[in-house]
Amino acid sequence: MEPRKTRRTINRKKRLIVLSLLAAVICFGLWFTTTNAYKFARGYLAFKTMDTEEPAAASVSKSKDSSTADSSAEAKKAVHSRTASSEKKPKVSNVSYPKQPKIGDLMGELYIPKLNAKLPIYHGTNEDELEKGVGHFAGSVLPGQNDNSVLSGHRDTVFRKLGDVGEGDSLVVNTAAGTFTYKVNKVRIVDADDRTVIVPKPRATLTVSTCYPFNYVGSAPERYILVAHLVSSTTK
Repeated sequence: MEPRKTRRTINRKKRLIVLSLLAAVICFGLWFTTTNAYKFARGYLAFKTMDTEEPAAASVSKSKDSSTADSSAEAKKAVHSRTASSEKKPKVSNVSYPKQPKIGDLMGELYIPKLNAKLPIYHGTNEDELEKGVGHFAGSVLPGQNDNSVLSGHRDTVFRKLGDVGEGDSLVVNTAAGTFTYKVNKVRIVDADDRTVIVPKPRATLTVSTCYPFNYVGSAPERYILVAHLVSSTTK
């Protein structure tokens, strides 16, 4: 009888342990459900709300960026328009000369106020012309006409002090067609074989060239270039 009672007691204890464990699991489940389910649900809803609102916010942000970019672009256009309209480009179309000069002809005078120098201009840039004064490149337009009028001279004769002339200085050309005043807006130093010096220009331009460096012994490897735009003219 004792062994049978002992087994029953053991089995009863086991059932109590199992029931206790089940009760504990149930209680834990109830506790978890009541204390965390709400938090989980609230977190999930918040996540979904953020997920749906972020694209909208991004859209608004993009809209603002786009609006800012458009405003900036419009502002730039306005500034450019005002700048363009404020630039006064002299209208010097169809300046006519009594006759087309021939190579070697004295065709005018170059006055450089900065140097207080008056230099004769001859049509052509051969050595014969350059020995007498400033040469006018025959392949370019005449002074005062629209496009690029090119003058050249030796650095050891007529253009000894041309290096003292720079941006903002004036160059005045007197010819049979009138008086043309240019203002230097750019100084360039280029290679001796640089052909951009004689390229066409969209407005009346005077390009003055001489060898560089000024104190170089022998055939100078570069050219000192003054690029000037026409600012006023008096035709005859």
